[in-house]
Amino acid sequence: MKVTVVGAGNVGATCADVLATREIANEIILVDIKEGIAEGKALDIWQKAPIIGYDSRTVGVTNDYARTAGSDVVVITSGLPRKPGMSRDDLIATNAGIVKSVTEQVVAHSPNAIIIVVSNPLDVMTYQAHLTAKLPREKVFGMAGILDTARYRAFLAAELNVSPKDIQAVLMGGHGDTMVPLPRYTTVGGIPVTELISKEKLDAIVQRTAVGGGELVKLMGTSAWYAPGAAAAQMVEAIVRDQRRVFPVCLELQGEYGINGVYLGAPVILGKNGVERVIELQLNDEEKAMLETSRGHVKEVMDALDKMSSAQHA
Repeated sequence: MKVTVVGAGNVGATCADVLATREIANEIILVDIKEGIAEGKALDIWQKAPIIGYDSRTVGVTNDYARTAGSDVVVITSGLPRKPGMSRDDLIATNAGIVKSVTEQVVAHSPNAIIIVVSNPLDVMTYQAHLTAKLPREKVFGMAGILDTARYRAFLAAELNVSPKDIQAVLMGGHGDTMVPLPRYTTVGGIPVTELISKEKLDAIVQRTAVGGGELVKLMGTSAWYAPGAAAAQMVEAIVRDQRRVFPVCLELQGEYGINGVYLGAPVILGKNGVERVIELQLNDEEKAMLETSRGHVKEVMDALDKMSSAQHA
Protein backbone atom coordinates (compact mmCIF):
# COMPACT_ATOMS: atom_id res chain seq x y z
CA MET A 1 0.00 0.00 0.00
CA LYS A 2 1.23 3.44 -0.94
CA VAL A 3 -0.18 6.67 0.48
CA THR A 4 0.77 10.19 -0.60
CA VAL A 5 0.32 13.27 1.58
CA VAL A 6 0.54 16.55 -0.36
CA GLY A 7 1.65 19.46 1.80
CA ALA A 8 4.34 18.92 4.45
CA GLY A 9 3.10 21.66 6.75
CA ASN A 10 1.93 20.88 10.27
CA VAL A 11 -1.23 18.98 9.23
CA GLY A 12 0.41 17.00 6.41
CA ALA A 13 3.46 16.07 8.48
CA THR A 14 1.26 14.99 11.42
CA CYS A 15 -0.87 12.88 9.06
CA ALA A 16 2.26 11.20 7.63
CA ASP A 17 3.59 10.62 11.14
CA VAL A 18 0.37 8.93 12.33
CA LEU A 19 0.22 6.82 9.14
CA ALA A 20 3.80 5.66 9.72
CA THR A 21 3.49 5.10 13.48
CA ARG A 22 0.36 3.00 13.00
CA GLU A 23 1.89 1.16 9.99
CA ILE A 24 -1.14 2.00 7.85
CA ALA A 25 0.86 1.90 4.58
CA ASN A 26 4.16 0.34 3.50
CA GLU A 27 5.28 3.56 1.87
CA ILE A 28 4.26 7.13 2.64
CA ILE A 29 5.30 9.88 0.23
CA LEU A 30 5.30 13.43 1.55
CA VAL A 31 5.26 16.18 -1.12
CA ASP A 32 5.80 19.92 -0.72
CA ILE A 33 6.71 22.88 -2.92
CA LYS A 34 9.30 24.24 -0.48
CA GLU A 35 12.73 22.74 -1.14
CA GLY A 36 13.85 20.29 1.56
CA ILE A 37 10.83 20.59 3.89
CA ALA A 38 9.16 17.28 2.92
CA GLU A 39 12.53 15.51 2.70
CA GLY A 40 13.51 16.70 6.18
CA LYS A 41 10.21 15.87 7.88
CA ALA A 42 10.01 12.44 6.20
CA LEU A 43 13.58 11.66 7.27
CA ASP A 44 12.77 12.73 10.83
CA ILE A 45 9.71 10.44 10.90
CA TRP A 46 11.78 7.54 9.50
CA GLN A 47 14.47 8.11 12.16
CA LYS A 48 11.76 7.71 14.83
CA ALA A 49 10.93 4.21 13.51
CA PRO A 50 13.65 2.39 15.54
CA ILE A 51 12.49 4.17 18.72
CA ILE A 52 8.74 3.57 18.44
CA GLY A 53 9.12 0.38 16.39
CA TYR A 54 7.44 0.56 12.97
CA ASP A 55 8.33 -0.47 9.41
CA SER A 56 6.49 2.09 7.27
CA ARG A 57 8.94 4.03 5.08
CA THR A 58 8.44 7.77 4.76
CA VAL A 59 9.99 9.53 1.76
CA GLY A 60 9.90 13.28 1.12
CA VAL A 61 10.04 14.97 -2.30
CA THR A 62 9.92 18.55 -3.59
CA ASN A 63 7.22 18.89 -6.26
CA ASP A 64 8.05 15.47 -7.79
CA TYR A 65 4.67 13.87 -8.47
CA ALA A 66 6.29 11.05 -10.49
CA ARG A 67 7.42 9.67 -7.14
CA THR A 68 3.75 9.49 -6.01
CA ALA A 69 2.71 7.31 -8.99
CA GLY A 70 0.44 4.41 -8.15
CA SER A 71 -0.73 5.76 -4.78
CA ASP A 72 -3.78 4.02 -3.32
CA VAL A 73 -4.87 7.07 -1.31
CA VAL A 74 -3.81 10.72 -1.58
CA VAL A 75 -4.40 13.26 1.19
CA ILE A 76 -4.35 16.91 0.05
CA THR A 77 -3.46 19.34 2.84
CA SER A 78 -1.91 22.04 0.63
CA GLY A 79 -2.88 25.67 0.95
CA LEU A 80 -2.41 28.60 3.27
CA PRO A 81 -3.51 28.17 6.89
CA ARG A 82 -5.95 30.66 8.36
CA LYS A 83 -4.34 33.67 10.08
CA PRO A 84 -5.96 35.51 13.01
CA GLY A 85 -8.78 37.78 11.81
CA MET A 86 -8.98 35.97 8.47
CA SER A 87 -12.31 34.35 7.57
CA ARG A 88 -12.35 30.93 5.93
CA ASP A 89 -13.81 32.59 2.85
CA ASP A 90 -10.77 34.89 2.48
CA LEU A 91 -8.80 31.77 1.71
CA ILE A 92 -10.92 30.66 -1.23
CA ALA A 93 -9.15 32.24 -4.21
CA THR A 94 -5.62 31.28 -3.21
CA ASN A 95 -6.34 27.78 -1.98
CA ALA A 96 -8.67 26.84 -4.86
CA GLY A 97 -5.82 27.49 -7.30
CA ILE A 98 -3.44 25.36 -5.22
CA VAL A 99 -5.95 22.48 -4.80
CA LYS A 100 -6.78 22.51 -8.53
CA SER A 101 -3.13 22.26 -9.58
CA VAL A 102 -2.34 19.55 -6.99
CA THR A 103 -5.40 17.48 -7.97
CA GLU A 104 -4.44 17.60 -11.66
CA GLN A 105 -0.97 16.23 -10.87
CA VAL A 106 -2.29 13.61 -8.45
CA VAL A 107 -4.81 12.23 -10.97
CA ALA A 108 -2.21 12.23 -13.77
CA HIS A 109 0.10 9.95 -11.75
CA SER A 110 -2.42 7.94 -9.67
CA PRO A 111 -5.66 7.75 -11.70
CA ASN A 112 -7.14 5.10 -9.36
CA ALA A 113 -6.33 6.88 -6.11
CA ILE A 114 -8.97 7.83 -3.57
CA ILE A 115 -8.54 11.53 -2.73
CA ILE A 116 -9.13 13.00 0.74
CA VAL A 117 -9.21 16.80 0.91
CA VAL A 118 -8.16 18.58 4.12
CA SER A 119 -7.40 22.07 2.72
CA ASN A 120 -9.57 24.98 3.91
CA PRO A 121 -12.23 26.23 3.41
CA LEU A 122 -12.97 22.50 3.49
CA ASP A 123 -16.38 22.16 1.84
CA VAL A 124 -15.52 24.33 -1.15
CA MET A 125 -12.01 22.84 -1.57
CA THR A 126 -13.64 19.39 -1.76
CA TYR A 127 -15.88 20.83 -4.49
CA GLN A 128 -12.81 22.17 -6.34
CA ALA A 129 -10.97 18.82 -6.11
CA HIS A 130 -14.04 16.86 -7.22
CA LEU A 131 -14.55 19.18 -10.23
CA THR A 132 -10.88 18.88 -11.21
CA ALA A 133 -10.47 15.13 -10.64
CA LYS A 134 -13.57 14.22 -12.68
CA LEU A 135 -13.92 11.11 -10.50
CA PRO A 136 -17.11 9.81 -8.84
CA ARG A 137 -17.95 11.36 -5.46
CA GLU A 138 -17.16 8.01 -3.78
CA LYS A 139 -13.47 8.68 -4.54
CA VAL A 140 -13.13 12.40 -3.75
CA PHE A 141 -14.31 13.67 -0.38
CA GLY A 142 -13.25 15.88 2.50
CA MET A 143 -12.15 15.46 6.11
CA ALA A 144 -14.16 17.63 8.49
CA GLY A 145 -16.69 15.65 10.46
CA ILE A 146 -14.14 13.36 12.16
CA LEU A 147 -12.28 16.43 13.44
CA ASP A 148 -15.48 18.20 14.54
CA THR A 149 -16.82 15.10 16.33
CA ALA A 150 -13.39 14.55 17.93
CA ARG A 151 -13.47 18.06 19.40
CA TYR A 152 -17.05 17.56 20.57
CA ARG A 153 -16.21 14.15 22.11
CA ALA A 154 -13.06 15.55 23.78
CA PHE A 155 -15.04 18.39 25.39
CA LEU A 156 -17.75 15.96 26.53
CA ALA A 157 -15.18 13.53 27.97
CA ALA A 158 -13.61 16.35 30.00
CA GLU A 159 -16.99 17.65 31.22
CA LEU A 160 -18.30 14.18 32.19
CA ASN A 161 -14.89 12.97 33.40
CA VAL A 162 -15.11 9.77 31.32
CA SER A 163 -12.87 8.13 28.71
CA PRO A 164 -13.13 9.72 25.24
CA LYS A 165 -13.07 6.13 23.90
CA ASP A 166 -16.61 5.59 25.18
CA ILE A 167 -18.15 8.61 23.46
CA GLN A 168 -19.73 8.11 20.04
CA ALA A 169 -21.13 11.03 18.07
CA VAL A 170 -22.17 12.10 14.60
CA LEU A 171 -22.69 15.56 13.17
CA MET A 172 -23.52 16.92 9.74
CA GLY A 173 -23.38 20.00 7.55
CA GLY A 174 -20.60 22.46 6.79
CA HIS A 175 -17.24 22.46 8.54
CA GLY A 176 -17.07 25.12 11.25
CA ASP A 177 -19.62 27.65 12.40
CA THR A 178 -22.62 26.19 10.54
CA MET A 179 -22.07 22.55 11.45
CA VAL A 180 -25.18 20.60 12.52
CA PRO A 181 -24.69 18.85 15.86
CA LEU A 182 -26.92 15.83 16.53
CA PRO A 183 -26.95 15.40 20.33
CA ARG A 184 -29.68 12.75 20.15
CA TYR A 185 -27.20 10.55 18.22
CA THR A 186 -24.49 11.10 20.87
CA THR A 187 -23.90 8.24 23.33
CA VAL A 188 -21.54 7.55 26.23
CA GLY A 189 -20.92 3.81 26.49
CA GLY A 190 -24.27 3.34 24.76
CA ILE A 191 -26.13 5.73 27.12
CA PRO A 192 -27.73 8.78 25.43
CA VAL A 193 -25.68 11.84 26.39
CA THR A 194 -28.88 13.78 27.17
CA GLU A 195 -29.33 11.54 30.25
CA LEU A 196 -25.90 12.49 31.63
CA ILE A 197 -25.61 16.24 31.09
CA SER A 198 -27.88 19.29 31.33
CA LYS A 199 -29.14 20.92 28.14
CA GLU A 200 -27.31 24.17 29.00
CA LYS A 201 -23.95 22.43 29.37
CA LEU A 202 -24.50 20.38 26.22
CA ASP A 203 -25.45 23.52 24.24
CA ALA A 204 -22.29 25.27 25.47
CA ILE A 205 -20.15 22.30 24.36
CA VAL A 206 -21.85 22.25 20.94
CA GLN A 207 -21.19 25.99 20.57
CA ARG A 208 -17.53 25.57 21.58
CA THR A 209 -17.20 22.77 19.02
CA ALA A 210 -18.63 24.95 16.23
CA VAL A 211 -15.91 27.57 16.80
CA GLY A 212 -13.29 24.95 17.77
CA GLY A 213 -10.93 25.84 14.93
CA GLY A 214 -11.15 29.54 15.72
CA GLU A 215 -10.40 28.93 19.41
CA LEU A 216 -7.09 27.31 18.45
CA VAL A 217 -6.21 30.03 15.92
CA LYS A 218 -6.70 32.64 18.67
CA LEU A 219 -4.48 30.69 21.08
CA MET A 220 -1.65 29.78 18.69
CA GLY A 221 -1.89 32.30 15.86
CA THR A 222 -2.31 29.47 13.34
CA SER A 223 -4.60 26.53 12.58
CA ALA A 224 -4.61 23.28 14.54
CA TRP A 225 -2.64 20.27 13.29
CA TYR A 226 -2.45 17.30 15.71
CA ALA A 227 -6.17 16.45 15.61
CA PRO A 228 -6.72 17.34 11.91
CA GLY A 229 -3.67 15.30 10.85
CA ALA A 230 -4.76 12.30 12.93
CA ALA A 231 -8.35 12.59 11.62
CA ALA A 232 -7.13 12.42 8.00
CA ALA A 233 -4.96 9.41 8.89
CA GLN A 234 -7.97 7.67 10.45
CA MET A 235 -9.86 8.03 7.16
CA VAL A 236 -6.88 6.60 5.25
CA GLU A 237 -6.77 3.65 7.65
CA ALA A 238 -10.49 2.88 7.14
CA ILE A 239 -9.91 2.77 3.36
CA VAL A 240 -6.57 0.92 3.29
CA ARG A 241 -7.74 -1.73 5.77
CA ASP A 242 -11.29 -1.88 4.37
CA GLN A 243 -12.65 -1.32 7.87
CA ARG A 244 -16.09 -0.08 6.77
CA ARG A 245 -16.08 2.50 9.58
CA VAL A 246 -19.02 4.85 9.94
CA PHE A 247 -17.66 8.41 9.78
CA PRO A 248 -19.05 11.82 8.86
CA VAL A 249 -17.28 13.04 5.69
CA CYS A 250 -17.81 15.97 3.34
CA LEU A 251 -19.05 14.91 -0.10
CA GLU A 252 -21.44 15.98 -2.83
CA LEU A 253 -24.98 15.12 -1.76
CA GLN A 254 -26.94 13.69 -4.68
CA GLY A 255 -30.52 13.77 -3.44
CA GLU A 256 -29.83 12.56 0.11
CA TYR A 257 -31.58 14.73 2.71
CA GLY A 258 -33.36 16.42 -0.22
CA ILE A 259 -30.12 18.20 -1.20
CA ASN A 260 -28.48 18.08 -4.63
CA GLY A 261 -25.06 19.23 -5.76
CA VAL A 262 -23.89 20.80 -2.48
CA TYR A 263 -20.84 19.52 -0.56
CA LEU A 264 -21.82 18.82 3.04
CA GLY A 265 -20.83 16.54 5.89
CA ALA A 266 -22.93 13.37 6.16
CA PRO A 267 -22.37 9.99 7.79
CA VAL A 268 -20.99 7.36 5.41
CA ILE A 269 -19.46 3.89 5.47
CA LEU A 270 -15.77 4.19 4.55
CA GLY A 271 -14.03 1.18 3.05
CA LYS A 272 -11.69 0.05 0.28
CA ASN A 273 -13.72 1.72 -2.48
CA GLY A 274 -13.87 5.02 -0.59
CA VAL A 275 -17.44 5.94 0.30
CA GLU A 276 -19.26 2.60 0.23
CA ARG A 277 -22.62 4.11 1.20
CA VAL A 278 -24.12 7.40 2.35
CA ILE A 279 -26.28 6.89 5.45
CA GLU A 280 -29.51 8.86 5.53
CA LEU A 281 -30.61 9.68 9.10
CA GLN A 282 -34.20 10.49 10.00
CA LEU A 283 -33.71 14.12 10.99
CA ASN A 284 -36.32 16.00 13.01
CA ASP A 285 -37.61 19.44 11.96
CA GLU A 286 -35.06 21.39 14.02
CA GLU A 287 -32.14 19.36 12.60
CA LYS A 288 -33.49 19.73 9.04
CA ALA A 289 -33.70 23.51 9.51
CA MET A 290 -30.09 23.64 10.73
CA LEU A 291 -28.94 21.50 7.80
CA GLU A 292 -30.75 23.86 5.40
CA THR A 293 -28.95 26.87 6.96
CA SER A 294 -25.63 25.03 6.56
CA ARG A 295 -26.48 24.14 2.96
CA GLY A 296 -27.23 27.78 2.17
CA HIS A 297 -23.91 28.93 3.60
CA VAL A 298 -21.85 26.32 1.72
CA LYS A 299 -23.77 27.03 -1.51
CA GLU A 300 -22.88 30.75 -1.22
CA VAL A 301 -19.19 29.88 -0.94
CA MET A 302 -19.46 27.44 -3.88
CA ASP A 303 -21.14 30.18 -5.94
CA ALA A 304 -18.32 32.58 -5.00
CA LEU A 305 -15.78 30.04 -6.28
CA ASP A 306 -17.79 29.59 -9.52
CA LYS A 307 -17.80 33.37 -10.05
CA MET A 308 -14.01 33.56 -9.52
CA SER A 309 -13.48 30.70 -11.98
CA SER A 310 -15.69 32.23 -14.66
CA ALA A 311 -14.03 35.65 -14.15
CA GLN A 312 -10.63 34.01 -14.73
CA HIS A 313 -11.84 32.37 -17.93
CA ALA A 314 -13.56 35.50 -19.23
